[in-house]
Amino acid sequence: EFYQCDADVVGSPSLMYEAEFVQIYDEVFRQLNIPVEIHLNNRKVLFGIAEAAGIADRFMDMTIAIDKLDKIGIDGVRKEMSDRGIPDDSIDQVAAMLVLSRPEDLRPYFTTSPEGTRGLEELAQVFTYLDGLGIHNELIFNVTLARGLTYYTGCIFEVKAKGVQMGSIGGGGRYDDLTGVFGLNGVSGVGISFGADRIYDVMESLELFPADEAGSLRLLLVAFDEETHLHAFKLLQQLRQAGLNAELYPEPAKLKKQMKYANDRKVPYVALIGSEEMAAGKLALKNMASGEQTVLSAEAVLQQLL
Repeated sequence: EFYQCDADVVGSPSLMYEAEFVQIYDEVFRQLNIPVEIHLNNRKVLFGIAEAAGIADRFMDMTIAIDKLDKIGIDGVRKEMSDRGIPDDSIDQVAAMLVLSRPEDLRPYFTTSPEGTRGLEELAQVFTYLDGLGIHNELIFNVTLARGLTYYTGCIFEVKAKGVQMGSIGGGGRYDDLTGVFGLNGVSGVGISFGADRIYDVMESLELFPADEAGSLRLLLVAFDEETHLHAFKLLQQLRQAGLNAELYPEPAKLKKQMKYANDRKVPYVALIGSEEMAAGKLALKNMASGEQTVLSAEAVLQQLL
């Protein structure tokens, strides 16, 4: 099991949406500060490779093997295709096309493959939409990108993080008539997903999470017993509604433990609330840097800290 979030457009065959999904990937990972490679291919291109190699009837066997390239290497892919009964000369032709780095390099192979040619034209249109838009991350045509899901019919995407050993952290593609499974025929869609679990792991590996947003928390409320803790909880809401970034230690633990938490969070002020403070409607406000402590009303605390 895994967690992911998705974005889909259903009801239009326009390749504009493929370009928008590249932009979405680019913007999200830019804001997360994760440098990525956005890989792009087209299932029609893969079918063109199968046609050019004379194995159109073994298309799925070929794509299943190619989809394992990152894990087993080209020799492993060759063996996989051979084990699936694909002839050696066809394997050689497929391998020759898998090393090409530009879509136009495939055109000479697709002279007898209208489907493969359409795939190249679709890729060219997507790249044309994106030309000059200033994509921050690396956008790569990857002829070896297959993605094993059989419902993809057009452009396919995969995102890989740079600087960390991790599988894809995003992927998707165009699916024609997938809605036919549910009785709604002839509706094209395209969508992408973000692998939330893997993105989290990448951010941890690259130390991209802030330590604790040091300095954002202004005040920690410290209570001494259950009664003052309940009082402090209600007071906390008043402080927050006024716009103060404040927290209450979750239990009336020993003072030493609560103060250690305040130091660990680098909170500049602590408000101590005992029975006397509660009865007087006051707070004992302590400046953690200077050690100075003053007894103030909640309104005075807000005036000082906001």
